[in-house]
Amino acid sequence: MYVGHLALGVALKARYPKVPTLAILLGTGLLDLLNGIFVVLGIDTVTPNPAATPLLFFDLTFVDWDHSLLMALNIAALWALLFRRDKTAAWVAGAAVFSHWLVDWPMHNLDLALYPHSDLHFGMNLWGKWGIWSWVAEGVFTLVLAAYAWNAYAVRGKRLLWPCVVLLVLFLQSSPWLSPLRFVATLEEPAAHLAAGVLIFISFLLPGLLLAWLLDRTDRIG
Repeated sequence: MYVGHLALGVALKARYPKVPTLAILLGTGLLDLLNGIFVVLGIDTVTPNPAATPLLFFDLTFVDWDHSLLMALNIAALWALLFRRDKTAAWVAGAAVFSHWLVDWPMHNLDLALYPHSDLHFGMNLWGKWGIWSWVAEGVFTLVLAAYAWNAYAVRGKRLLWPCVVLLVLFLQSSPWLSPLRFVATLEEPAAHLAAGVLIFISFLLPGLLLAWLLDRTDRIG
């Protein structure tokens, strides 16, 4: 799951307009922001695999320190603490972070551990079972969330055009044919996993910041 995380952030912001936008948009991508850093540092391990379609092209060999159930809960709690002065903001921020794990669960290929180094792993393996159709399913998921957000903003007399355009571009860019990771997976090691880590980090940081800016701009001027 990629653009679905960001779409969920947009929908949460539409539902909770008074919660700081970055708390939500960076929250929904926080596990992958950490994953990108941890891959570069060698804490997490990803392995090039051109058959790992539709968008990843890497096996998530070990991502327990950010994508295990226990660590996702802990990271969500720590993120919520940053916004503890406002109980609603803290709750929504924490939920945004943990939503990442929940949304990943159907797609991931049994690489979501219970806790770091646990033998028990979760994942419904829709990436492996559905292939390109899992990308289509993510598109439908994104469309539903974008429609909800569009309607919520429309009720307040505001148009959500540009955030929806960004989500569409990101969805198309993450296709099996355009995914940057498809090229990165062909590089020699260690360049492959280092580039993957940087790309994962950037792919959530920059769109998250852009969407947050666009949402805040929409709230200001309609």
